Amino acid sequence: MTMKINLTKVILIGFITGICNGIFGSGGGTVLVPCMVMFLGVKENRAHATAISVILPLSIISVLFYFYKNMIDWGLTLKVALGSSIGGYIGARILNKFSDRTLRIIFGISMIIASVRMVFW
Repeated sequence: MTMKINLTKVILIGFITGICNGIFGSGGGTVLVPCMVMFLGVKENRAHATAISVILPLSIISVLFYFYKNMIDWGLTLKVALGSSIGGYIGARILNKFSDRTLRIIFGISMIIASVRMVFW
């Protein structure tokens, strides 16, 4: 599926996503998915899958910085990576079983819970 997309929009969305990832450790889901859906017209399922693909190079760049600053707890990283890998596999397998609307609702509820947690905890 080829789409004609405004390159300036794509680069700006990528830039903002990268800044959010570097500062907050997130951005692929919280910034990239909604931007791809709203501003680029990408279907919800494809936006989620694309965001996951973008997160890898984003994370590599960020982890290099954090590595050089000696900010990584490697023991914790390995334990969380194990659970995350299993969860990521399961999530990728079931992604296409949800409609765009259901994904949007699940994603929205997740963002609301995350924002409330960040404000009050």
